Amino acid sequence: MWRGLITDAREQLTFAGYTNYFLWLDHPNLAGVLRRKAGAGASVRFLLGDPESEVTRRREAVEATALTVSTRIRITLEHLARIGRTERIEARYSDAESHVSLSVFRFDDQMLVTPHLAKLVGHDSPMLHLRRLQDDGMFDRFASHAEELWRDGRRVGPEGERPASLP
Repeated sequence: MWRGLITDAREQLTFAGYTNYFLWLDHPNLAGVLRRKAGAGASVRFLLGDPESEVTRRREAVEATALTVSTRIRITLEHLARIGRTERIEARYSDAESHVSLSVFRFDDQMLVTPHLAKLVGHDSPMLHLRRLQDDGMFDRFASHAEELWRDGRRVGPEGERPASLP
């Protein structure tokens, strides 16, 4: 399903998972696919938790796993750094508690949403597959949530480093 959604998206791909690390493991040559999408005019956005934030530290204590939340975020940052500066591919940090508890992945008018259940890592939580069928429906509400997190996010630096502040 993931590969189909990524492949079929033409305008917008938003990866608003707190770590997004699994994408790079599950999808060979994802970087190349995303570069081509951006080159064809699609907006590609990654919203990540800040690996140094208090929200991340609290989530690590809850999960208590060897592959920590901050390590999983850094895996994504490493892959994004390998993509380099590519027009239409952006990344931001989010410190919102509402981000760590809900992942939203948008592919044009389809979306995968994962509400993170208490003490479970994201991949152990249920996932909803939504399609946009009407104005102000469930799809638009989750899309609005992701947009608000994006607006409030801080830009990730060009090599994946944590910027001191927005320019």
